[in-house]
Amino acid sequence: MSWRTVVISNSAKLDYKMGYMIVRQDKITKIHISEIAILLIESTAVSFTASLLAELKKQKVKVIFCDEKRNPSSELIPYYGSHDTSSKIRTQVAWEKETKRLIWTEIVSEKIRNQKKMLEIAGRKEEALLLQSYLVEIEPGDATNREGHAAKVYFNGLFGRDFSRTSDVPFNAALNYGYGILLSAVNREIVSNGYITQLGLFHDNMFNQFNLGSDLMEPFRVIVDRKVFEMEPEKLEHEEKMALVNLMNLEVRIEGKKNFLANAIKTYCRSVFDAVNDKDISLLKFIQW
Repeated sequence: MSWRTVVISNSAKLDYKMGYMIVRQDKITKIHISEIAILLIESTAVSFTASLLAELKKQKVKVIFCDEKRNPSSELIPYYGSHDTSSKIRTQVAWEKETKRLIWTEIVSEKIRNQKKMLEIAGRKEEALLLQSYLVEIEPGDATNREGHAAKVYFNGLFGRDFSRTSDVPFNAALNYGYGILLSAVNREIVSNGYITQLGLFHDNMFNQFNLGSDLMEPFRVIVDRKVFEMEPEKLEHEEKMALVNLMNLEVRIEGKKNFLANAIKTYCRSVFDAVNDKDISLLKFIQW
């Protein structure tokens, strides 16, 4: 089972040989591709061989490319993530609207529960109680947008009443960076299971290529929030970014067992697909952190 998050931060030439990714810098490093879950290319001064890209795709390694500012900007996604992709896509297109509404309700509820827990950890009892009231009020499909109301209370409670998610500040830069890593990890599992990222449960933006990933990542956002809260970043540079990337190696619990976050995301995503295909929300498996 893949588990490593590999970051290439400086100029390098990457090649493939006998199951290994060869990293040619001042010295040569070999990493077996079967161990790699995520490959983050942080520098634009990195070159690949086509044979390596083909093998990374075959081994279902999530490859994330950064722009000149070292922020995630794109990722490598294969056309086909599973031998039965055509069948899976037909199934995905036919997912029943009511089933999607019910599963989305569970996902949103779990997100708010996690936000409530985070507020309690931060000592924001009043805001946590307010989120508890929103949980009681959630309707199927979150028709009254309790998620949106909870988000405002949550972020103001966690980062201060003057905080806005649209502000150009290090806290937001760190949150967005961490969310980008999470989204890429979720997209990897969607494609690996034969589905497409464009068709979501709730998100339905014609300009969003990752509607389904945006849906499924919601319960995991709190993992990034907690790290940023603890970091109190005054800047977003290499050290802060690596702390966020390393969240993929964080130990959480799912199905009562300890696992790395990257592998827990895999189990969770498969549970969502099982739930929507079998029309049974009891199949959903969320993490404990």
